[in-house]
Amino acid sequence: MSAAFLAALRAALPELRLITDPAETERYRHDMTEYAHPGSPLGVAFARSTDDVATIVRLAAAHRVPLVPRGAGSGVSGGALAVDGALTLSLEEMTEILEIDVANLVVRCRPGIINAELGRRVAEHGLFYPPDPASYEYCSIGGNLAENSGGLRCVKYGVTRDYVLGLEVVLADGSVIRTGGKTVKDVMGYDLTGLFVGSEGTLGVITEATLRLIPAPQPKLTLIAFFPSVRAAGAAVAAIFRAGIIPCTLELMDRETNRAVEAAIGVGLDLDAAAMLMVESDAGGAGAVRELDAAEAACTEAGASSVLRSADAKEADWLREARRKAHWALEQGGVARMEDVGVPRSRVPDLLEALEEVAASHGIRIGVFGHAGDGNLHPCFVMERDDPHAEERVERARADLFRHVLRLGGTISGEHGTGTVKKGYLEAQRGPDAIRTMRALKAALDPLGILNPGKLLP
Repeated sequence: MSAAFLAALRAALPELRLITDPAETERYRHDMTEYAHPGSPLGVAFARSTDDVATIVRLAAAHRVPLVPRGAGSGVSGGALAVDGALTLSLEEMTEILEIDVANLVVRCRPGIINAELGRRVAEHGLFYPPDPASYEYCSIGGNLAENSGGLRCVKYGVTRDYVLGLEVVLADGSVIRTGGKTVKDVMGYDLTGLFVGSEGTLGVITEATLRLIPAPQPKLTLIAFFPSVRAAGAAVAAIFRAGIIPCTLELMDRETNRAVEAAIGVGLDLDAAAMLMVESDAGGAGAVRELDAAEAACTEAGASSVLRSADAKEADWLREARRKAHWALEQGGVARMEDVGVPRSRVPDLLEALEEVAASHGIRIGVFGHAGDGNLHPCFVMERDDPHAEERVERARADLFRHVLRLGGTISGEHGTGTVKKGYLEAQRGPDAIRTMRALKAALDPLGILNPGKLLP
């Protein structure tokens, strides 16, 4: 059946780039998830258009061949891992920007365009696309849509879903639908746009997106504050919001992460501090100064040992890059398995203390960084590369961490998705009735179960 499918695919799309040699498909087996276990794909097809995708999906349905949609492969939840015998459907060559509509503040694009490139293109028109995962220089918009990605600016501007006005989606039978459009308000029927965003390719394949833009904000002013304890840093986060400030960035790095970043790129961080906060304002002019004045007062009140402001835009970019390099820097010291948990903002200090407890009880180095402003942190379990029991030890520590997160009223995944590595915890957070509802949606939209099998649902 697989051979018949490949033959039918080549006959229907003779210009399609299709690779089946295991030596060539190897790099498409993995995403960036550590300790993941991908399968061996039937092959990798590189779609160039919606018609390509529709034909591939239709033939896959006819031959009962599963499909794994794939963007840039930058995910860390296992959502794009290859599946044994499945065709990996790469969208990386669908990179066009179809329209930048300045009058209506929207952009229409294909899923393969890289997040940073989209940002640069709309900036030429004085516009701004806010969602910015730390991987923004190499993650694709399609992957961001599939995972409902967040980023450093979420605290003020929200996540990917908040900027999606409409989609073009290829369904599991190869039919094509459009959801939404350029209108800001549209409540006709079910919210299919919201349903597909974050569905990780299990309900349909996104081939086009209409995204909301906003006018470009003012250049940022940046403040960093160092603290003698992680609880003090968490208290500062709460104090900043009590002061009525909503910064465009409010990021945290703990001592382990600061030391890794400093060793890797040398930006002059305080290596004795237990934690650092980075606070940014794009309010512009006197408004930005007032916001940072209030943030500095909140940090000082919470016990900051020192507070510094960037001297100019170049220095601010340097500090921001230090935060974006956090995971990479921790990887220089071993295998860094990044997690993605969130709690209500007021519980951030409790989460930070829980992480210290997990690290101590399991004897594992944990570097913590992330979006303290919206309660979404990224603990990284840093393991020796030659530790034969590393995966087992990490799994035990993760289970302990997730227990704490749920106790604090939080979520096991804030922005990275469920994929393969968290699907076993989905019922613990959502409950059996929610799982039953999700299964019903999956069965209705993908009755053959060919779209990204083994992902998201336990």
